[in-house]
Amino acid sequence: MSFFATEIIDEEWGNYFELTGAGYGVLIALMIVILLIGCVISNPKGKKKIGTKPLVFSAMAMALGMVTSMIKLIDMPMGGSVTLCSMLFICLIGYMFGFRTGLMAAIAYGFLQLVVDPYIISIPQMLTDYIFAFGALGLSGIFSDKKHGLITGYLVGVLGRYFFTFLSGMIFFGSYASNYNMSAPVYSLVYNGAYIGLEALITVIILALPPVSKGLLKVKNMAVE
Repeated sequence: MSFFATEIIDEEWGNYFELTGAGYGVLIALMIVILLIGCVISNPKGKKKIGTKPLVFSAMAMALGMVTSMIKLIDMPMGGSVTLCSMLFICLIGYMFGFRTGLMAAIAYGFLQLVVDPYIISIPQMLTDYIFAFGALGLSGIFSDKKHGLITGYLVGVLGRYFFTFLSGMIFFGSYASNYNMSAPVYSLVYNGAYIGLEALITVIILALPPVSKGLLKVKNMAVE
């Protein structure tokens, strides 16, 4: 374990983890491999290119996602916020057009968030918090053709984002854990779970409303016609 990460004992900040050079390399390589595998699986030989309509609908959804991400119902002190269902609009792209388009759009959305609201302390942290965390919302596309695919896909996408924000919080911001008498992993689980979980709960309640689910199904049918 010490080859990839070391535990820093600090009387002022408390104990936290710090990646070694090998740890940073493995983290970046692992994330890149995951995304590449996703792209290969979702784009088998002979797969058509993304058409004009998916691009237009994806651009609209990303625009709505950016706008609603700026409407913060709760703004957390150390970063992160409960927004007006902004993650839903990105997950909708995967729900409408499948994993390939959803993944590409979600990664692009991560770059947009990086440009609009950057907080960078290192390249690995930047990749984890923006490209991979928001890109994970594209996992919703795995369930695009499944029963209850919208809610299931949304929850999987959100869990994917939560996984990467948890990693970031534990590795890059674990020094704040001592302020709350927590270990770095527990702090990251609780802190990131608080705002991501609350927004997910609000969104799922909204999606469970029959008028909303039927309306979004009509939008999907219109998008894929």
